[in-house]
Amino acid sequence: MFSNISWGEMVILLVAALVILGPERLPGAIRWTTQSLRKVRDYASGATQQLQQELGPEFEDLRKPLADLNELRQMSPRQMVTKHLLNGDDSVFREFEKAIPDKQDLLGANSGMPDYPMPKLEKPLEHNERPPIDTDAT
Repeated sequence: MFSNISWGEMVILLVAALVILGPERLPGAIRWTTQSLRKVRDYASGATQQLQQELGPEFEDLRKPLADLNELRQMSPRQMVTKHLLNGDDSVFREFEKAIPDKQDLLGANSGMPDYPMPKLEKPLEHNERPPIDTDAT
């Protein structure tokens, strides 16, 4: 539950709680918080167990599509196409990558063509900056 909070942040929270609550009420507040978290965790696990008991073997049938969905979320578009459309054979992509010329070939370094300077790109707009208006185009 607290996997995102580092030890340094925990110490800061403890010092802030000590300043806000004082040394007399801090142990009671920590005890109440831990008991509340334990109850919430017990309710959640109880609800899962109750759902599992009521649905029986159908509960596993519900979990499988969710596991498949999580697997799809972690895949790249290339992996999805390879797995679902090409049955795991990515030779099409490898052949396509071989057919694409290198960047140097596109710039004319290896083809014997003269090197032309690349056009300069304009700087991107700053935050809340409006683009210039071309009066001839409007």
